[in-house]
Amino acid sequence: MENVYHIPAMLTETIEGLAIKSEGVYVDVTLGGGGHSREILKHLNKKGKLYSLDQDLEAISRQQDVPENWQIIHSNFRYLANFMDYYGVKQIDGVLADLGVSFHHFDEAERGFSFRFDGPLDMRMNRQGGQTAADIVNNYSEEALARVLHLYGELPNAKQLARRIQAARPIATTWDLLRALTGSTSVDIDPRKKKEVTCAFQALRIDVNDELGALRDMLVAAKELLRPGGRIVILTYHSLEDRIVKNFLRSGNLEGIIEKDFYGNILAPFRLIEKGRTATEEEIERNPRARSAKLRVAEKI
Repeated sequence: MENVYHIPAMLTETIEGLAIKSEGVYVDVTLGGGGHSREILKHLNKKGKLYSLDQDLEAISRQQDVPENWQIIHSNFRYLANFMDYYGVKQIDGVLADLGVSFHHFDEAERGFSFRFDGPLDMRMNRQGGQTAADIVNNYSEEALARVLHLYGELPNAKQLARRIQAARPIATTWDLLRALTGSTSVDIDPRKKKEVTCAFQALRIDVNDELGALRDMLVAAKELLRPGGRIVILTYHSLEDRIVKNFLRSGNLEGIIEKDFYGNILAPFRLIEKGRTATEEEIERNPRARSAKLRVAEKI
């Protein structure tokens, strides 16, 4: 089954948001299981072009029967501008970003994204290089660890948790970290503690992959590449990334500063179309992980 790797959230809504032109040029910066990309392809004729990016070679290797008008690129989406320049693309008609982590990453113990299984504490989206989550928990100072947990996990007791992690070193696996945070390797923990551990794992994952920095770079590139009337469609899954996307689409800049002309009219490069749409109850019943998805769509003015 094609989408066991990842079931794309709000598939119909995201495709509608793109308002696809059959001969247009589109970019899916988060290939994942290929669900969104293949749906985009269905709306393109042979003159239309789709570029799909993913930093995980495993995701790319799963794609079979790739048509000529589909270019798959092994890269972090922060380099969107570089690759569009490489392929001679000056303007695009739409860009899609599904910022959710693929099911596969959470469900494979060896990737180290989840504490449901014991496995290497890795968390790298791109396994070709860079530091792992184990590198962070073993080498960061207590202060630096607390900062990561506070900024990216929004944990009020970040200092206490950082102290526990430092005391438990060396930490090599997901359950080593679970034990450091909770005193046990049991995944059957009370909801409050489970949320705390989930937020800690999220914080480390974001730091390992510099997810928020990459998102900012991609947004700036997308704004420059979109032609007037082009659409940007983004699915977010937690408040940190959603806040960045929301402010950028409202203002057109990373600072979220709304600029106005002499008469007080807002000067923004986008017209907002979807301002945080959520999945239907029917979809959530079929795909519980869609519960946290939030869809934002804007059109370049």
